[in-house]
Amino acid sequence: MRRLTPDEAEEARRQLDLRQRISAQVADAYADDGWTAVVQDIVLGEDLPRYVDRVRTRPLHVVVLAPSPGAVREREARRGKTGYGAWTVEAFDAYLRSGTPRIGLWLDTSGQTPEETVSAILDGLRG
Repeated sequence: MRRLTPDEAEEARRQLDLRQRISAQVADAYADDGWTAVVQDIVLGEDLPRYVDRVRTRPLHVVVLAPSPGAVREREARRGKTGYGAWTVEAFDAYLRSGTPRIGLWLDTSGQTPEETVSAILDGLRG
């Protein structure tokens, strides 16, 4: 794996920050117009509380889907692409679980269909 130079890392961080800032603004714009906004993204580590702070709209519900690495590998094998770049599934999972604050509803969706995941999210948000 090629390491980013300091300049590349700084630019990558700047672009990630921009993407997260804009998506929070878009979610608020939809909510301001009366829509229920759902943002789907991968937000890890200390970016998660920063992202939550950027969204003005309340109530705000954070849902983290955290299937096991084995389930992710199995799902990835059925897809035409992967979203991990040079990361391994295990490294990504370790960072998610150890480096991301436990904000919101965390679900292990390993054995769930998409429909079951939706039901679990709705049940979890209802309390």
